[in-house]
Amino acid sequence: MKMIGIIALILSSVLANRAFATKPNAAAPVGGNFVYNLGGEPPTIHPITSADVYARNVQNYACDSMAARDVETYDWVPRLAEKWEVSKDNKVFTFHLRKNAVFHDGKPVTAEDVKFSFDAIFEPKYEAAHMRPYYEGIAKVEVIDPLTVRFTTKDLYFQNFESAASLTVIPKHIYSDIAKSKKMNRELICAGPYTVSKFDRGQMIQLKKFDKWYGNNDPIFKGMYNFENITLRFYKDENAILERAKKGELDYIDLKVESFMKKTEGAPWGTTVLKHKVANDAPKSFGFIGWNQRRELFQDKNLRIALAHLLNREEMNKKFRYGMSDLANGAVYLRSEYNPGNKALGFDPKKAQELLSKSGWSDADKNGVLEKTINGKKTELKFTLIYANKDQEKYFTMYREDLKKAGIELELKYQEWNSFLKLVDEGNFDAVTMAWGGGSVDPDPKQIWHSSGAVPGGSNFIAFKSSEIDKLIDEARIEPVKTKRVKLLKEVYRRIAEEAPYAFLFNDKFDFYANSSKVGMPAETFKFDIGKDFWWKKP
Repeated sequence: MKMIGIIALILSSVLANRAFATKPNAAAPVGGNFVYNLGGEPPTIHPITSADVYARNVQNYACDSMAARDVETYDWVPRLAEKWEVSKDNKVFTFHLRKNAVFHDGKPVTAEDVKFSFDAIFEPKYEAAHMRPYYEGIAKVEVIDPLTVRFTTKDLYFQNFESAASLTVIPKHIYSDIAKSKKMNRELICAGPYTVSKFDRGQMIQLKKFDKWYGNNDPIFKGMYNFENITLRFYKDENAILERAKKGELDYIDLKVESFMKKTEGAPWGTTVLKHKVANDAPKSFGFIGWNQRRELFQDKNLRIALAHLLNREEMNKKFRYGMSDLANGAVYLRSEYNPGNKALGFDPKKAQELLSKSGWSDADKNGVLEKTINGKKTELKFTLIYANKDQEKYFTMYREDLKKAGIELELKYQEWNSFLKLVDEGNFDAVTMAWGGGSVDPDPKQIWHSSGAVPGGSNFIAFKSSEIDKLIDEARIEPVKTKRVKLLKEVYRRIAEEAPYAFLFNDKFDFYANSSKVGMPAETFKFDIGKDFWWKKP
């Protein structure tokens, strides 16, 4: 799970009957430059050390794995491996690599590279704690011959095959020199359909179609990766992004619902720039405010719940999101079969005051700020919230005012993305806001919620710890019967929501985006993804 990747109609809405069955256009023209606003600049695009969504979006074009999910059926389809076998006990996976797969430097992809790619995740010098939870169930990776590699698991972790199949394969001869490779923040040597030809800090990342990619002449990839070049820009200011799209400088942009409703009317919208509102079955992201439990202040469950009750999401959704979002009720997509169905914590200042009083907070000196004695010292209820997206300010300005009415002082502090990530990695913050991507259809909460992830570079950066939840997560991960696993994980997510380690924000019901009329597409969305990999530039 990562932190957060139009035809001639002016507006396209969701298909009411969810009739997908979208097919790629095998006759799509090849060529042209696709200019895509990435939304932020990744500090590094290193395939092991990077952890943010911006780097992942680059790697999705440049890197490859043994197999991948079909965006329409969610079935596994061949990539670097042309075929594989799974043992009867579901504990051994044998992959057979293509003979014609090569890395961007022309060297062949071998089983040794696959084994190295796995081993590197557990090399302490790579600091890949965020990746390890998904690979802990694999006991060893063996080279059978140059094109055959075998994964043997130590348990029945339900995502063992997914982890093996989706492992990013990187060249041993490049990345085995750890000290040298960790400096390769603007380089990416993989085996995917595009190469990184340029990375200009503060400007762009340029991708070029890899002429030796094995899929270029394989019929199963016909209609995919049609652009000759892809230019990834780092624009953040929403108004500037919209203006660049209107001028034809961007071929694709993500839209916020407010922009979709208010800022995209009149020419050239509907003529040269086209917007979409679509729904698909991919799990949707959720935003949050995370309370750093290294701070004694946030170790108080009553305080965390009170802070959630003072967050007026109902009004925010109405005012800024036109009611088009769901109020997240916890750490899993609201419409997922794994969601326990607990009631979302609503705006309730009275309940918040009761909880604050219960925890000993009062305004004894009548200065408008709650206080209490902690470790013999008078402590006022004040904290700082760091954020990296200025569009969020309007949400948290509203939150700050409601907190002030309750006697809580909030300081808002904007941080540039790289500085923001550094503070998060160091655990050097009071509260933080960001979002997690939707993740898998079958989620695994260990990366974010297990105590083992509360380490430098880990995804449990708020240091949330619960031995009971750890035990349930560990049990669910090796439960092979899905109905039993769903039951266990529902209990995990119920308990997480009950602890309120985050103030959960929203689940989007729709995806909003816009594209240049010069771009063609087989459909507005596939079943599990919008499907930009199937787009093309019109002649």
